[in-house]
Amino acid sequence: MRFDGHLKSWNDERGFGFIEPVQGGQEIFIHIKAFPAGTGRPAVGQALSFEVELNAQGKKRAKAVQYPVTARKTKAQRPEAPAPWTLPRVAAIPLFVLVYAYVSRQWPVSPVVPVLYLLASLVAFMAYALDKSAALAGRWRVSERMLHALGLACGWPGALLAQQMLRHKSSKPSFLAVYWTTVGVNIAGFVVYHAQLLAALRP
Repeated sequence: MRFDGHLKSWNDERGFGFIEPVQGGQEIFIHIKAFPAGTGRPAVGQALSFEVELNAQGKKRAKAVQYPVTARKTKAQRPEAPAPWTLPRVAAIPLFVLVYAYVSRQWPVSPVVPVLYLLASLVAFMAYALDKSAALAGRWRVSERMLHALGLACGWPGALLAQQMLRHKSSKPSFLAVYWTTVGVNIAGFVVYHAQLLAALRP
C-alpha cells in the first residue's frame, strides 16, 4: 500500500530524514537509499509517495519512494516570472557605467578590466542558474559564500541579472544585504585602485 507525504526534515550529511504523512500520524523514517537512483538530493518540503516496511527493530521506515507525477506537472506549468525591478536594481549597472567612464577619463584603465567584468559576470550568472536548478531538483547547492565571492570578484552585474531573470536569491534579506555589500566594496575597490588613493595615503 502506498502513502503520500512531505519530507519534513533531512540530514544531508547522514543521509536520512523523516516524512510527514498526509493522513497524519507518526512521522516515517526515510533513508537516502529509498529514493530512486539519479534523482538528486532530497529537499525539505518535497511531496513524496512511498510504501512502509518494518526495520529489524520493528520500527516503520519508508521504501520505494517516488515523486508524484502531478507535482512535477504543476511545476512545469507555472514558470516563475522575472523579479520586479526596484530602483537600486535598475540603477546599479548604469551608475557603474558612469563611474567607469569617469574613472577612465581621469586615470588609465586597462582594457582587461571590462573583459574581467564580463567573464566574471558570465560565471556568476551560470553559478546562479546551477544553484536554481539544484534547488528545484534537490541536488547539491552552490554555497551562498561562493555566490558572494563571485559577485565580489567583479561578477556582481551578472549576479544581479541572474537574480532578476531567474528569480533566484532576489527576496532573501540576509543574502541581499551581503550581496549589496559586495557590490559597494567592488566598486570602491575599482575606484581606489585606479585613483591610486592607497599610494597617496602612504607616508
